[in-house]
Amino acid sequence: MAGTNNFPRLHNAMWPGLVGKGSESEPPIDLDTMIDLTAKASVNGTRFDGIDIFHAAPHTNIDFTDDEVKRLAEKVQRHNLVIGSIVAPVWPPVGGGSAMGSAADRKKFVANVEKSCKLGARLRALGVRSYGVIRIDSAASPGEWAKDPAGNTKKIAKTFREACSVAADFGERLAAEGEICWGGMHSWKAMIDTLEETDRPQTIGFQADMAHTLLYTMGYNAPKARLLPAKFDWKSKKTLDEALKKMTDALRPWTIDFHVAQNDGTVKGLGYHDKTGRHCMVTDRNGKLDITKHAGYWLRDGNGELVKAFRHICWDGCMFPNEVMLKQQTWNDILAAMIKVRDKHGWVA
Repeated sequence: MAGTNNFPRLHNAMWPGLVGKGSESEPPIDLDTMIDLTAKASVNGTRFDGIDIFHAAPHTNIDFTDDEVKRLAEKVQRHNLVIGSIVAPVWPPVGGGSAMGSAADRKKFVANVEKSCKLGARLRALGVRSYGVIRIDSAASPGEWAKDPAGNTKKIAKTFREACSVAADFGERLAAEGEICWGGMHSWKAMIDTLEETDRPQTIGFQADMAHTLLYTMGYNAPKARLLPAKFDWKSKKTLDEALKKMTDALRPWTIDFHVAQNDGTVKGLGYHDKTGRHCMVTDRNGKLDITKHAGYWLRDGNGELVKAFRHICWDGCMFPNEVMLKQQTWNDILAAMIKVRDKHGWVA
């Protein structure tokens, strides 16, 4: 039986129905289907509490009408769910722009962050969103960033500060998701440099995804920042734990949003979403993480005390095959893993 902890709330991400889907891969999975699969998941009577959404078509129109937002809120409420974090459409293919690009690019970036802040505010007013962040990244590649690391970090930070000013006006916080595919965010050291250069700790923080941050320890796209040996033997659990602890100790103070995930130590990417951490199922024998244990590295401080830095945690199943995503058992298994994390590292509120 599940424990008595009711926080952090348990959410499921909707964007795996879109990311990596389309003309180069499989058809996208519509939002209604993603919500339905989430709502039907159940483990000993415990269900998901909510969803995190992708602010991009076909799930959510970037330039939404009020009627569209009302329909979204009503749809979520009918399924006894709420909405938490919102992924802002900061990338060029969806009308955004590189955070270290031209003045026009950076203006587009900030403009689309503002649209997501407006969406978040409207959902709060409709009573379906009481917590969560606006998720961003640099919308730039590590290769482009590497042409001028110091200069490009300063550009990204300037753009992030402008986005912070917008977010603060709406009472929102921004979370920069650390992935090896985003310039200035492609290693744990580069991520900290970018956040420190931005210098808006009250408004911007880090979004940790266990699948992506495992790649940080391996030094993909940033060999000098690797924490695991080049030819690491995955049987050495102590060495892995030590690497993860060093990374989480450095990033935890910035962390305001958290994704539970599993990774098999390899990378995958399609289209504009370059090579990044390969999410895999909780039941995958090749998974390198002890999900419950290693989630605790983010949810507890160095002394083992709960940090309570966010009110919900989310499962991110990016780039799962449609065959896997359309099976109800997939989401039951994921929910079971989420419950174990909350039972071990949650609280009552």
